[in-house]
Amino acid sequence: MLIPVKAFSQAKLRLASVLSNLERAELARAMAGIVVSSSAPLPTFVVCEDEEVASWAESVGAKVQWTPGRDLNGAVQEAVDRLQAQGMHRVVVCHADLPFARNLAALALADPTEVILVADRRSQGTNVISVPTGCGFTFSYGAGSFARHQQEATAQGLSLRVEQSASLSWDVDEPEDLQVPDGFEVSSPLLAQGRISAGNLSLAPPQTERQQTE
Repeated sequence: MLIPVKAFSQAKLRLASVLSNLERAELARAMAGIVVSSSAPLPTFVVCEDEEVASWAESVGAKVQWTPGRDLNGAVQEAVDRLQAQGMHRVVVCHADLPFARNLAALALADPTEVILVADRRSQGTNVISVPTGCGFTFSYGAGSFARHQQEATAQGLSLRVEQSASLSWDVDEPEDLQVPDGFEVSSPLLAQGRISAGNLSLAPPQTERQQTE
């Protein structure tokens, strides 16, 4: 499992109109922690170039893939190449801003030549991608990455599976993303007015998804 994490102090700048710098950093850290926890039992690596993030990753039991001076695509590609060199045949890459993430390890179960994609709920970005290493796949994060990653899988002769997951499609970028979506159960009494914050991220997946996994 690879989880790219940018410096907490620089995270979620588009939430600056509704959250303070400290609140944004705390929220980013809390969401990243949920993604790490949801990766078990897979070996988990945090891709970063920030000392605070690296220390945090080690404190939560993840290993660090240090990629200074790289953009997101370059950092992920470098980390995947390193893991391939260590003998790993498949890597799941997950964004760190998924407050409802659950059971990410299931996405490691795939055919050897299969790519699995989970889009954001707008079907624009790629929240999670599971790829075989050594297949020539080129990562292309950014606006419209979901379509580009589908095209890349086809170009490399890989089979493609698109997973529909309410839990994994909900990422947090804009102020409206802080509103808890319908169908999600919130177990924390700290939640005020249905708003996601660092203090209330003890969350259950949607009722429909939990029933499917029981």
